[in-house]
Amino acid sequence: MRKASRRTWTAWTVLPQECSQTTASQPYAWRAIERAQVPSVKEPVSLTLEDIKCPDGTILLPWAKGKPLAWDVTVPDTYAESHIADTVSTPGAAAHPAAQHKIAKYSELTSTHMFYPIAIETAGTWDDMAIQLVQEIGRRTTVITKPGHQRKQSSCFNACP
Repeated sequence: MRKASRRTWTAWTVLPQECSQTTASQPYAWRAIERAQVPSVKEPVSLTLEDIKCPDGTILLPWAKGKPLAWDVTVPDTYAESHIADTVSTPGAAAHPAAQHKIAKYSELTSTHMFYPIAIETAGTWDDMAIQLVQEIGRRTTVITKPGHQRKQSSCFNACP
């Protein structure tokens, strides 16, 4: 796989081109977590007592710092009128604010979970946090599937910077 500069890693590297809806990209995040052999739950209910927000998934074991991982997928439209002025000149200009919105939405989860937004624009540009998460999943998948062969990243995910 090829190296790409910051925020220009395209979804075609891991996801098919028809991944232009949030619901279409959710199974790919789920399958990547499963491939790393980490037990997880789709759309868990009431992770916090204060609200009824429901991220797209969470794992059942600690991921980092003793906390389980929770994620939520969003796919902002690169060519929407509200984004086009910024996305025409800056890759990730729609994905980054969408990821920040998800972080604010699920801010209560940070006391009990490691939360990662997965923001992928319809044109394929990923937000930096989504790339970091995929890199870590790739690293863990490599450790599970290739015991004794320590590599920095799985070949499936090495397109990330």
